[in-house]
Formats: sequence, C-alpha cells, structure tokens
Amino acid sequence: MTKPPDFAAGLAALLRRERTAHLATLRQGAPMASMTLYQPDAGFTAFHVHVSRLAWHTQDMVQDPRVALSIAQSDDGRADPFTLMRVSIRGEAAQLSGPQDALKGSWLQKFPEQAINFELSDFSFWRILPRDARFVAGFGRIHNLSAAELAACSNC
Repeated sequence: MTKPPDFAAGLAALLRRERTAHLATLRQGAPMASMTLYQPDAGFTAFHVHVSRLAWHTQDMVQDPRVALSIAQSDDGRADPFTLMRVSIRGEAAQLSGPQDALKGSWLQKFPEQAINFELSDFSFWRILPRDARFVAGFGRIHNLSAAELAACSNC
C-alpha cells in the first residue's frame, strides 16, 4: 500500500467539513454558478445535491449533465484569503430515481432544517460523478487529481 500524498488529509477534511458548494452548469451555452448544499459519499466517488426542478441549475443539468462543484474552506478573516483551501470537481450529474432512504437519512442528519424540502414534489437528489478535480491546498500548492486519486483521499 502506498502512502497517501501529504495533501490528502487536508482535502478529505475539507470535503467532509464544508456544507456548501457552488454548482456550475451550462445555461444556454454560458457558465452559470449557484450556491447549493452537497454531501459526498464515503469514498468520494459521488457527490449529492438535493435540488428543485424549478432551479436554473437543475434545468441546466437536465439539458447538459456536465457540471463543476466548487468547495472552499470558509473564510476565517485571515490576511491572505488565497491561503484558503479549495477544490473544483468536474463531473457528470444524473438525477436519482427510486427510493433513497439511506441518502435522505444522512442528508437530514447533516441538514435537519431541509426536512421541508422532502415534502415538496419538485425536489430530487442528483448524483455528481467526478471526472477529475483541482485542489488548491493554499497559495501555490496545487494538485490535479483523477477521479481515482480523489477517491483515494477518502481513506485519510
């Protein structure tokens, strides 16, 4: 077994700790980004969002599944915000169908105030399967990752 890279634990902590992301879609041929909640699966092989079909980003994913999810360390007021960790994950989104009881349960543990959205018929889960990622561990500390390398970081 090879030793995980030195940045892997930081990336894993970022993905598990943060709760919001910017979801970038293509809207009529132009980029569009909006804030959303997200939840990674345990192995970082998928990232889930629970979104309304009324939202532009959902309408965009129906038309073109190519998306990016940008997750950043919360701004703590430090002098140089470029030292904050952040990751951009490119992938493809697909709407989930059928029962998702386990996913709903873990979603509500992380976001209990979102229970109301499960009573609305226009919300559904979407799974984003990563293609690759670009992790910035701080100014000048940049790592390009394949989907497999991203998943390997989940072991930290």
